[in-house]
Amino acid sequence: MNRPNIGPKIAAGRSIRSRAACPRSRSRQGGMTAVGMLILAVFIGLFAFAAIRLTPVYLNYLKVAGVLNGVYEEFDGQNSSRGMIRKSVQRRFDVESVSVITFRDINVSPENNGFRVAAIYDHTSPFIGNISFTVHFNKQVLIRR
Repeated sequence: MNRPNIGPKIAAGRSIRSRAACPRSRSRQGGMTAVGMLILAVFIGLFAFAAIRLTPVYLNYLKVAGVLNGVYEEFDGQNSSRGMIRKSVQRRFDVESVSVITFRDINVSPENNGFRVAAIYDHTSPFIGNISFTVHFNKQVLIRR
């Protein structure tokens, strides 16, 4: 006994069609609208522009951190003086072309067994209009005698 395939039934007696079989509903699923694409492009563009504006800030911080790490490697355990450390920081800042802070902004303070060399500063970078980013940096090394 062969029965015709009439498909699943709904309570009202209509059959359910799959959405893939209906070409009219497939054309409505065309993708992203122009407004949606514009909003997405603006959103991605703002993040890309923020990354472009913050990249030099972090590259400059990497220079400062490199200077402090170099001073640490040069003087750790060498019975150095405060003047020797400051002179080395000044030379390294000149070589690395650090522009945001000067060697005078580096704090060299005596600590129980040596010196704490600290670069604590804020760097402000403009973004859009009157909106800007302020990044706080705190790099410290302890040089033992």
